[in-house]
Amino acid sequence: MGMDVYGKNPANEVGGYFRRNVWGWHPLWEYVENCHPDLASKVEHAHSNDGDGLDADDSVQLAVCLRADLERGDAQRYIDERNKYLADLERPACEYCGGTGIRSDAVGVENKMSERELETEMAMLVGRTHGWCNGCRGEGKRDAWETNYYLDLDDIKEFADFLDNCGGFEIC
Repeated sequence: MGMDVYGKNPANEVGGYFRRNVWGWHPLWEYVENCHPDLASKVEHAHSNDGDGLDADDSVQLAVCLRADLERGDAQRYIDERNKYLADLERPACEYCGGTGIRSDAVGVENKMSERELETEMAMLVGRTHGWCNGCRGEGKRDAWETNYYLDLDDIKEFADFLDNCGGFEIC
């Protein structure tokens, strides 16, 4: 699933369409919510596909704000802090193997995961050479769910370019 953001009165191709899958859209809009709450609050349903958005003036104003964040380094600091937060999250036990690192349910048995040889690096990490899980690669832990959501400077820059040229937008 993704968020298709359409320009209401695009000045050019850049302002016609902006898209992110949910893994990229939610962190991008959360950035807007955290750094520019006055403009973000004008979009009540930014995390859904119900057609909400900003008018032309507010879109340009948000583009100016995002570009200033990029130039001052505020956007990079935000991303660095976000990445540190994500890296520090506790890694939960894998739900497929129950944290053992070896998947033993019907799928694991059918695919002989208990017999599969581990990659050298993983074998050194877990202290065994065999027994695998397709959920955690044999480690028994997975990255926290939140780490699937990403944000980088190019996302912010591309969104600012879209905002500058969209003539207002709606999220569909």
